[in-house]
Order: sequence, then C-alpha cells, then structure tokens
Amino acid sequence: MLNTAPPARYDLPWKAALSHALRPFMDFYFPDFSARIDWRQRPRFRDKELARSGFGAKPDLMVADKLVEVCLHEGGGRRVLIHIEIQAQRDTLLGRRMRDYHDRISEAYGLPVVSLALLADEHPHWRPKGFHQRLHNTVTDFSFGTAKLLDFAADIRALEASRNPIAWVTLAHARTQQAHHDPDKLYAAKLHLTELLFLHRWGQKRIIVLFNVINWMMALPEPYERRYRHVMDRWEKERGMKKLYNSFEQMIINDAINVGLERGLEQGLERGLEKGLEQGLEKGLEKGLEQGLEKGLEQGLERGRREGAVVLLERLLVQRFGPLPQTVHKKLAKASLSQLEAWSDALAAAQSLKQVLG
Repeated sequence: MLNTAPPARYDLPWKAALSHALRPFMDFYFPDFSARIDWRQRPRFRDKELARSGFGAKPDLMVADKLVEVCLHEGGGRRVLIHIEIQAQRDTLLGRRMRDYHDRISEAYGLPVVSLALLADEHPHWRPKGFHQRLHNTVTDFSFGTAKLLDFAADIRALEASRNPIAWVTLAHARTQQAHHDPDKLYAAKLHLTELLFLHRWGQKRIIVLFNVINWMMALPEPYERRYRHVMDRWEKERGMKKLYNSFEQMIINDAINVGLERGLEQGLERGLEKGLEQGLEKGLEKGLEQGLEKGLEQGLERGRREGAVVLLERLLVQRFGPLPQTVHKKLAKASLSQLEAWSDALAAAQSLKQVLG
C-alpha cells in the first residue's frame, strides 16, 4: 500500500548511535559495568576487524554487532573486549550465537570478552540470558548480560526529559515499533523526536548523528516525507538550521571521499610495488612506490568525490521522488562526476525523476 510506512531499519541507526555514544549507552543500559571502565582511556572499536574475520550470520538475525576494546579501573588498567549485540526480534538461537561469538572472539584476540545483549524486540517475556547444553557427561553453560528495551521504554516522560542521547534513541526505537507501519503515527512520532533534538540543545555533531538515526529508523512514505520536509524547511528558517543540513550533507561526501582515498591508496601501493619490482628492487621499488602513491591519491580523490556525489544525489532523489528503481541506482553508479553535477543542477526545477535524468 502507498500509505504504509516502509519496514523499519534498526541496524544502521543503532550502529551509528553506539559508535557516537558508547559511554552513554553503557551508562544507560549497563551502568554497573560502565562504572568499572576507565573512560579516560579512549575505547578502540574493533567491529570492522570482526566483520573482516568472517563473523556474522543472516542479516535479518544479526542486527548490530559492536566489538570494542576498553580499559578497566581494576587490575592495573586491564584491557578487555566488549561484544554488544542489539537484537530487535525474538531469536531462539541468540544464546548459542552469543556463546559462539564469545569463544571465537576470545580465541582470535587473546583478551577477556564481556558479552552484552540489548533485547530490543516487542515480546516482554522473551528474556534469554545464556546457553545450556548437556550431552552425556559434557555440560556447556554460558551466560551473558542483558537489558530489555521495553523495561526502559516504560517511562516515556523520563526518556523525553533525559539528556542521555541513548534515551532518545530508545524512545525512537519504541515509537517506531508502536507505530506498526502506520504512517500517521510514525510521522507524528518523527516530528516529536526531531523537536526533542533541539530542545535538549545538544551540539551540532550529536544532532547530525541522531537526525541520521531517525531518518534511517523512521522511514516515511513519500507523501509523508514531503510533509516532514516542509516542516523541516520551516524550522530551518525559524531556527537557523540550514547550516546543520549543509553539515549533514558534507559529512556524507567526506565519508565517501575517505573511502575513495583508502581504495586509491591501496591500489596505488599495489601498482607501486609492481612497478618497483619491474624496475629493480632498490631504487626502482622506491620510485615505483612514489609513483604509485601519487597516482593512488589522485585516483582516490576523484573516486571519493564521485562516490560522495552519488550518495548525496541518491538521498536527494529519494526525498523528492520516493524509493528509486534499481535501474536508477545502476545509472548513478556508472555516471561521471560532471554528469552527476549536471543532474544535481537539474533537480531544483524538475517535477519528475525522468526530467532529472533524461
């Protein structure tokens, strides 16, 4: 149905929230363990290493994984790993998966592992806390720390009044679930949460991250998204939010440029090594690496600008015309930077997707 809200997404919003506000998350859901962490020592996120190591399961089950290395107050600054799982739906295999994660992470990194799960589903009585298996004389017992989002979402006024950004994300999650894809309820909840963003007077970076959270989590049908954008446009004028939107878009572009640079440098190093080996090991290798890095930087910047332009144009097209066909995604992915700029210029006066890309 046209006026049914799209399926809610909880993976990217929670990953963004945890990366931005790890300590507020731990203070909110696991305060006892948070008090044991020496927050003066900067946490080290290692979930990218986790992904590269092949950890994971089906995307619909593994909603959000975070692996972070922290330093404790006790034990002379003992370092431990915290594995955080956000589970947005009931899963009978959660206990086994948490045990598997714990064992494999511990073996891979050689550090003690603390396993924590936020149960963010809608079933109040589903509260797994471990994995137990008995086969003849062999017994496996594994337990992990849990918090139930429903318990924390019971006091709405407390969530609204809290300065903890994770309380705000918890409220967004609860309101998204309660809407049950009803666009009127979701639209009202999204406006209310946006209003709270500015009432709390958080810094610009935090507002950008949390604004991103509700845009991912609380996706609206196209007519409602247009209404939401009209309200946001009015608020921009009334509250001086234009700079915020420019910063949000620039963040997307910068992320894409960084990805492009990283890829370009990798390719440059590979080419440099090849050239160096062809020209001879000592001076040839040095010269080849220099040429390869120079070429890699050049190509990385170009690729980053183009990928940033693609991401930004896709976002603007979706806001204006709704979900994009796969053919449009492919067309944007193959376009040159100059073509993407031309399409962006055409967007302001266009009344249809065809007029932009035609």
